[in-house]
Amino acid sequence: MSSLRHFHKLYISLGLIVLIVVIGIVGFSVIEHYKILDAFYMTIITVATVGFEEVHPLSDAGKLFTSFLIITSFGTFAYAVTSISKYVADGEFNKYFKNYKVQAAIDNLNDHVIICGFGRNGKQAAHVLKRHNTRFVVIEQKKEVISEMNVKHSDLHVDGDATHDEVLLKAGILKAKALITTLPFDADNLFIVLSARSLNPGLVIISRASEDNSDKKLKTAGANNVIMPDKLGGGHMAELVLKPDVIEFIDYITGQGSDNIRLEEITFDNLKEEYQNKTIRDLEVRNKSGANIIGYKTAQGEYIINPSADTKIIPDAKLFVLGTADQIVKLKELFA
Repeated sequence: MSSLRHFHKLYISLGLIVLIVVIGIVGFSVIEHYKILDAFYMTIITVATVGFEEVHPLSDAGKLFTSFLIITSFGTFAYAVTSISKYVADGEFNKYFKNYKVQAAIDNLNDHVIICGFGRNGKQAAHVLKRHNTRFVVIEQKKEVISEMNVKHSDLHVDGDATHDEVLLKAGILKAKALITTLPFDADNLFIVLSARSLNPGLVIISRASEDNSDKKLKTAGANNVIMPDKLGGGHMAELVLKPDVIEFIDYITGQGSDNIRLEEITFDNLKEEYQNKTIRDLEVRNKSGANIIGYKTAQGEYIINPSADTKIIPDAKLFVLGTADQIVKLKELFA
């Protein structure tokens, strides 16, 4: 907002300079019958008070107009020049064009993820998305957080309040594939979910919740999934006590312990046409890529662990595949 205010001042300053020049050109052209170029020259040397001689001797009316132009333009011209110089010296000029370039980059995005809030949860979400080479835009309004992002990160971000529709639109919500809202107050997250769902009905929305009764409200508002970090963290710690190796192994294969392990989902629509409506045996995923199919989601939303080789891949179904990063890349090259 500060940068925008400075930019408005710059517009005003440039407008004042243009107005003075136009008045001078018109005045000298009408009163002294100067040519446009001579009138422009006289206006510049008069306003700038550089002390050159007149193009032609001035009439009494011309002298009065010149005096009027000097008196009225002196303070205005000085203010305009000072404002422009301050704008450039303070770095606002560079900041404006940097913001312009960032917004242009955001406008060119498709199927990206929007993260509302760059606190602990927002940073973690950004870290995971970056590790999986998924483009994302962060919306944050705290000045100190934005300054940290500018220094430590090269990620695209929008300065503003994510509860406002115009800010969501600047972040490219109409072309985004998902939104993650991690704000500390459930009411703010609820408002964002409602706005996001109305702006983009097909958006996948993941929301944070703090209160026990907020998850149902957020899902009713349009969130696909609601995460309660405090409850999830406490449960995770308890599971580490009860079955530590199992939990650490799950963390490992879900990407929290290693960058080389990938657990990916492949939808029916992502498969090449020749592999659609085929059985898992027909795909020969293990033989061709080295990855393993460990799960299957039916069109009705039912999950099957270790599906049989006779399971057919039909519309709206999904496969869950586990493998190394290289195996998953090979898998996608072969089948997707």
